[in-house]
Amino acid sequence: MLLFASGFIPEEPTDHPLTLTTPLPELESGQARNVSGAQGGALLPNAAANGVETRGPASPKEYVVNEDAVVTSETVRAGDSMALIFARRNFSARALYALTQTAHGETLTGIFPGARLTFESKNDQLTALTYEPGPLERVVFSREQDGSFSSEEIFTEPEKVLTYKHGIISSSLFSTSQAIGLPDNLTMRLAQIFQWDIDFVLDIRPGDEFFALVEEQYLDGEFIGFGDILSARFVNQGRTFTAVRYTTENGVSDYFNAQGRSMRKAFLRAPVEFSRISSSFNLRRKHPLYKTVRPHRGIDYAAPPGTPILAAGDGRVEIASRTKPNGNYVVIKHGEQFVTKYLHLSKFARGIKSGKRVNQGQIIGYVGSTGYATGPHLHYEFLVNGVHQNPRTVSLPQAKPVNEQEISRFRERTFENLVLLDHFNQQVALASTSQRS
Repeated sequence: MLLFASGFIPEEPTDHPLTLTTPLPELESGQARNVSGAQGGALLPNAAANGVETRGPASPKEYVVNEDAVVTSETVRAGDSMALIFARRNFSARALYALTQTAHGETLTGIFPGARLTFESKNDQLTALTYEPGPLERVVFSREQDGSFSSEEIFTEPEKVLTYKHGIISSSLFSTSQAIGLPDNLTMRLAQIFQWDIDFVLDIRPGDEFFALVEEQYLDGEFIGFGDILSARFVNQGRTFTAVRYTTENGVSDYFNAQGRSMRKAFLRAPVEFSRISSSFNLRRKHPLYKTVRPHRGIDYAAPPGTPILAAGDGRVEIASRTKPNGNYVVIKHGEQFVTKYLHLSKFARGIKSGKRVNQGQIIGYVGSTGYATGPHLHYEFLVNGVHQNPRTVSLPQAKPVNEQEISRFRERTFENLVLLDHFNQQVALASTSQRS
């Protein structure tokens, strides 16, 4: 079941949610209906209208334990691998090899701390293994009569509850998000939606605010985490940006504005997330090492060593090399017009070399201080037709909008989430006006 709950957090966080004092907007038939007025109301949106899965939790697969079997469980610890765990439990390397040869064997090569493993054995021989990387996923391995293993991946569908979040930034985006109960990974996702229009390193100011319609996920009545951001709005220095999630007919989900234009641009504004600028684009800058006026044709992003560096756009690696002044550096060509350069890397990401095609947001290397660098940072340059431009202010080309053939479908599927966002945005404004009067 998909439900909706509303909450408002003013500049000073409070535990008291906003109580809606006005009815929900009248929507077209089949869009949404008001089913409760308590604490802002609960909505049961039409699943076809917003494209959100509304099935209840899936029934877990029957798993019969052999009467003579011994069943034990453990949680993966830091530094663990399946080889270490099998050695600890005196299971054979041959059994582990057999597990890795199944359809889902690769999942065991990437185990991580916190994941759960349940072993079933008989006469000290492994007969079944269940790997649970999270509360909604299980991979079950079962021994066959010939000694090999089969595998099956089982997903549980959680109950999804829509919740409304609003925050006014006083010091930073992260501190505000934490105050209203949003985890850092969801804050990162919110920032990534708007990263083509807002530089979250330099553009954020006290008084900026954000609004988001977010899924909360529950399993057997217990909150297990946040799902998708269905629609969001960010007000930055008086400029308002609105985004809504939409899944195309081809099954690709992304964010668009209300007119169906992609929130993405052909290039990221900043190739290092949540760093700080230590030196801006300046054609009259005094060089910190040579103490002479030399043009600074890029931007320096100061960040801890090892911070991932992202490709600003789709393209082909033209150079991945090292020189004495540049240290480790990458040059990416994006079509005929655009080139981006990344200098002073500590190291390249795996597979990054000349001729390699890369996608926007792909990790190409890591922050370092190689070459002529006074400290760990990324020097980033953006060229248009061979001329250096300021990456922060250059006009960026748009990504592809919603296909014209499915624009009607887009409007139908996103209408409800945009209307809800508008409605609760208005409620925030009314509450703010009421507090001032």
